[in-house]
Amino acid sequence: MNRKRMTLSEPSLVMLSLVMLLAGAGVIVADVRLPAIIGDNMVLQQGQPVSVWGWAEPGEQVMISTSWHAMSWAVTTSQNGKWASRMTPPEAGGPHEMTIRGNNEIAISNIMVGEVWVCSGQSNMQWAVRQAANAELEIAEADYPDIRLFTVERTVADQPQSDCKGSWISCSPETVPGFSAVGYFFGRELHKKLDVPVGLIHTSWGGTPAEAWTRRGVLKADTDFKPILERYDDAIAEYPQAKQEHERKLEQWRQAVEKAEAEGTKAPRRPREPFGPGHPHSPSGLYNAMIAPLIPYGIQGAIWYQGESNASRASQYRKLFPAMIENWRKDWGRGDFPFLFVQLANFREVKTEPGESDWAELREAQLMTLALPNTGMAVIIDIGEADDIHPKNKQDVGRRLASWALAQTYGQKLVYSGPMYTSMQADGNRIILRFDHVGGGLAAAEEGPLKGFAIAGADRKFVWADARIDGETIVVSSDKVSEPVAARYAWADNPVCNLGNKEGLPASPFRTDDWPGITADNR
Repeated sequence: MNRKRMTLSEPSLVMLSLVMLLAGAGVIVADVRLPAIIGDNMVLQQGQPVSVWGWAEPGEQVMISTSWHAMSWAVTTSQNGKWASRMTPPEAGGPHEMTIRGNNEIAISNIMVGEVWVCSGQSNMQWAVRQAANAELEIAEADYPDIRLFTVERTVADQPQSDCKGSWISCSPETVPGFSAVGYFFGRELHKKLDVPVGLIHTSWGGTPAEAWTRRGVLKADTDFKPILERYDDAIAEYPQAKQEHERKLEQWRQAVEKAEAEGTKAPRRPREPFGPGHPHSPSGLYNAMIAPLIPYGIQGAIWYQGESNASRASQYRKLFPAMIENWRKDWGRGDFPFLFVQLANFREVKTEPGESDWAELREAQLMTLALPNTGMAVIIDIGEADDIHPKNKQDVGRRLASWALAQTYGQKLVYSGPMYTSMQADGNRIILRFDHVGGGLAAAEEGPLKGFAIAGADRKFVWADARIDGETIVVSSDKVSEPVAARYAWADNPVCNLGNKEGLPASPFRTDDWPGITADNR
């Protein structure tokens, strides 16, 4: 078969050659690139090796120099284009500079050295300074240039990601309003008490469960977490049909909104997106997109405010929450770094009689997590709001978390926790309760008798109990129970309770029994 030979004019040949040369240059020469977490205004963790990493052309030599060392570091990029280096930081303070050179040069400025903490969880961690109590005053006074803020953009991923979106900014009245209130108030307390720069990495998403923040391999390794993955796999299989149904409901909703606007009535709520790909509740989805990209950035520890979305599976949370913590610690490779968390606040209506509560069981699961080394728990059973799952007093939450850090991590001598139950002794018609963290002594938060205690006999029927302080113990009894075997304190969604210590820190809710609760079979 004869083929007609095609020829190109000289200008066409020149253009083709130029295109090929530029295309080839794009393959041969790749600029050095850094993850978002490494950039201007960042805070490096003092006392730990500084991890710096990025991407460039495979086999390319990357030079790293800093203003605090006379020498430079050379590292060769691996076959997958990744490079990494570690170096010692200077003492706390700054500002410092860093320069990274390859086929291009990146200059990083205004670097501080101090304390770095990750702030994560669901909506109560996401809750912004502008939404907190006394927001106007707090914002006006937020002039702390040595507190640096980094917010991870909320997104979901099926696989661990190497980068995220975000940037470091100095704390000011202009930048703080949208930042995590708990994170800011925690960091502000550390900054004032330690007198060093503080870096806060905010990565949270409202309404999300703990499994979304846990690596899939960890979930697959424990049969207790199998239902979590099975639910997700079923949802993925059913998603096309669910999405179609959602589109139908969405159109009905739009029509209803138009009608409501025309009639001046209240518009209906938008239908929820179906559970499926890209949903923030997806197991491991937020770990992949919002935690993995931060590793191995140098941190001192993490603070965590979450649990509301796992309350219906509180029994499972006893294993899930510690597994998540150990997952983060292992992947970060910095040992058992401090992990401080907030116990759920009081919420919902007050019940007149003792009963069961999934929120109480979730608080118990959080309390049990203190068995892990280097953990701490801020109790806020006294500052919640019955009709608002987002209590506005985030200042005390931040301060109580900071107290744990100042005492446990930084060695300051202070009472950092309210009373925590340790043991009981049945003595005739009464039970004697003992506690740790009594501080200057057990005390009622207000004048009058202790509130919130219940007692039960072998029939497991709880009734309200009389309670009194006897030295460093509490004695509880009731004329309705002649032979008590168990006692509970603040065991309700929104308990009326007032036990604390003389330093004003509330006691954690607890129970002395281990009888199956209402979430025992929920997975």
